[in-house]
Amino acid sequence: MSLALTLFSALAIAAGVFFFLAGTVALLRFPDSLSRLHALTKADNLGLGLVVLGLMPRAGGLLPALKLASVWLLVLFTGAAVSQLIAKATRDGDKDDD
Repeated sequence: MSLALTLFSALAIAAGVFFFLAGTVALLRFPDSLSRLHALTKADNLGLGLVVLGLMPRAGGLLPALKLASVWLLVLFTGAAVSQLIAKATRDGDKDDD
């Protein structure tokens, strides 16, 4: 593997880890559940995308790279669906408090 490809992989994975950490900090610091949910899903989706992008050159072929991409897409779709369900449950719970 060339030096440029190794550096690209390392930088993409490091950037992905940074976004995972930023999402974790947002989860701990933001005041309400909806802002925590928003920050966490955005940071984790971008972080996972960067990690997958960094791992693709090291995957060893087209099929493993496609598997990595499909896992990332699956996480994107399920993360969006679950965050909508959590937001709806949170919003409905706030209406019960009135």
